[in-house]
Amino acid sequence: MLNLVIFGAPGSGKGTQSEKLIDNYGLYHISTGEVLRDHIARGTELGRVADTYISRGQLIPDDLMIHILGDLLDNDPRAAEGVIFDGFPRTINQAKALNKMLAERGSKVHAVIGLEVDDDELVDRLLLRGQQSGRADDNLDTIKQRLHVYHSQTQPLQEFYKEEGKYHSIHGSGAIDDIFDDIRHSLARADVHPKKQ
Repeated sequence: MLNLVIFGAPGSGKGTQSEKLIDNYGLYHISTGEVLRDHIARGTELGRVADTYISRGQLIPDDLMIHILGDLLDNDPRAAEGVIFDGFPRTINQAKALNKMLAERGSKVHAVIGLEVDDDELVDRLLLRGQQSGRADDNLDTIKQRLHVYHSQTQPLQEFYKEEGKYHSIHGSGAIDDIFDDIRHSLARADVHPKKQ
């Protein structure tokens, strides 16, 4: 089982590179937002509990989120070969809880891919995306706030995973295929290999 975490600022290309990792490494993509929406839509017990927080505009407690992820790993056959976590963890406490949950299942986070892009380029990308898609949250004020939150939340996580020897800093500017080649080479140097070629 190969487990990867991908993170980067809004507009860094996480979605694009996640798709390439899924195709090349045979991984199942876990977006915590999508998982929560699915549980709520299906009316599961976990979904009902999660909805009591979301409906009040509160964050899901870490232990509930870990429980939901553990349930997915235990019961979804698509996760058997390994997963790519997108949007989780966001804090050191979440990273520690994820480590514990995976260890209980005889597994671990094998590598963390951090897509590094300068803020000026991120702003340009997101403004362009807003013009093309009409997304209301892709305006300058909101973008700056989202980048501020990202930097304040993820900086400690980068150090946490660097200390564990799992963080792979990837320059996220340039051609999509070139960036993916950098990811593959970085993982290969760390002896992290795909299940399928």
